[in-house]
Amino acid sequence: MDVLSDVIATLRTGRPVSAMVAFRSPWAQEFAPVPGAAGFQVVLSGTCWLLAPGAEPVPLAAGDVVFRPHGRGHVLADHPATRPDGPACDPLGPRPARSVVEVADPTVVTLCGAYELDPISTHPLLRDLPEVVHLPGRHPGLAACVELLATELRRPRLGTDAVVPALLETLLLLILRTWLETGDAAAPARGWSAALRDPAVSAAIQALHRSPATQWTVAALAAEAGLSRAPFAARFTRLVGQPPLTYLTWWRMTLAAGLLRSGDAPLAEVASAVGYRSEFAFAAAFKRHLGSAPGRWRRAA
Repeated sequence: MDVLSDVIATLRTGRPVSAMVAFRSPWAQEFAPVPGAAGFQVVLSGTCWLLAPGAEPVPLAAGDVVFRPHGRGHVLADHPATRPDGPACDPLGPRPARSVVEVADPTVVTLCGAYELDPISTHPLLRDLPEVVHLPGRHPGLAACVELLATELRRPRLGTDAVVPALLETLLLLILRTWLETGDAAAPARGWSAALRDPAVSAAIQALHRSPATQWTVAALAAEAGLSRAPFAARFTRLVGQPPLTYLTWWRMTLAAGLLRSGDAPLAEVASAVGYRSEFAFAAAFKRHLGSAPGRWRRAA
């Protein structure tokens, strides 16, 4: 599994929720903050504006995707001067994945929703993302995914209830991939996303994610990166924000937490899967990292 796929697999919990909503001018809809979740908006037809606190209004057109990775509230409106006059919408409120709020002769149709995130193991990639990730509809992969979503939501058929969540998962991956690949000027010079743009450090991260149970040393990771030991360690630490083996421990504990939450494998098996030869050593590391013994953490989770 590649690094970005690993990120998607570990940061998400539950199922994504969404709703297709139609608006007729004049209109404005407030979307409430959702701690522990990342919200998204997709403009399926028409044009509108995204209004976020402390930021300039962002014009949106059909096909545009907006990602709010930190769960902050925002407003969608037909014009920056229009203010919402109703209650804020909770993106994680109870609603089916393909619900539609209809109005006569809509001027704008949007798909709104949210992804629930693991509150224990927030991935550093999300911390690198800006408050508003705006990806215009010209990106081919995103455009194709949005078109498939729109088709399923407008004309539900056999299998739609399975297709829509899968497309929403794909949408999240495409959002992150597009942001990483476009070299956004707002992307930080340091951090996990910057590390993935660095060929040497990225090679080491890929190796760690490809084989987390390997008994890695800094020298072995430096060889993966094609650098000598000291320059590699300094470069990795500067970009990622922590030394290579510290990052490895964090990633192992993240994987272990996922295994404990989603299955009933014995602790010795979980320990071995993430590179610990001793169940005792694994339990001690897990407790240092997450503040609870693995067995107790599993019961609570």
